[in-house]
Amino acid sequence: MSFLNFEGKVAIVTGGGAGIGRAVSLGLAREGAKVAVVDWNIENGQSVVREIEALDPNRPVDEVAAIFIQADVSKDADAQKISAETIAAFGRIDILCNNAGIQTYGTVETTSEETWDRTLGVNLKSIYLVSKYAVPHMREAGGGAIVNTASVQSVGALPNSASYVASKGGVTSLTQEMGLDLGPMGIRVNAVMPGSIRTPMLEFSASQQPDPEAAMREWGKLYARGRIGEPEEVANLILFLASDAASFITSSAYLVDGGLSARLF
Repeated sequence: MSFLNFEGKVAIVTGGGAGIGRAVSLGLAREGAKVAVVDWNIENGQSVVREIEALDPNRPVDEVAAIFIQADVSKDADAQKISAETIAAFGRIDILCNNAGIQTYGTVETTSEETWDRTLGVNLKSIYLVSKYAVPHMREAGGGAIVNTASVQSVGALPNSASYVASKGGVTSLTQEMGLDLGPMGIRVNAVMPGSIRTPMLEFSASQQPDPEAAMREWGKLYARGRIGEPEEVANLILFLASDAASFITSSAYLVDGGLSARLF
């Protein structure tokens, strides 16, 4: 039996329709959790719910394994809706994975105010908003775990990424503070900092290059493993941090970057 036992637990995963969020949603469900898959993209989110349902074809017809919630996580009303619909479906919230994020480019000179606000809204403000409405229910459930998705660019930077780097640096700082505030309530808060992971976000970045596949291969050469990462490799750490096996870990951020940040040049 896996030490990651989420039987009886209910999880919310934002950005759950693709990439790391999809891998987390499926991983939680495999280990027994009920999952609220949150995404802006209806097709992607509903597809993941179907994948979860297919994990146990013998499940009773009246037993709901997962729900999809369409939401813009940067909006207060949608953040409230996420918790409300999760409670309506499952009656409790134990785990929150704040994973939604977008990649944008530009320097402080070239980034528009609209792009800056949207990037900070989705990548950072959403953690505040979704957590704000989930935490009271987690407290009522006796505690739980929050895992925020930051980035290797929380501890370093790439050129032409001002709003993205600012947002991800904020995620790690907010994670530390949340862990201190929520620890007495029995709620642990941690973050993961992925490097280049094969997700739609990375594929978008690669699409800006003349040869996207060649770009991904070149990026992979920067890593000690000689390749970019896979969503499941980040999801494995998120699942651990969300589990009772990580009961004394909070206010911390962990690199999943294949050794990238260890390289000087």
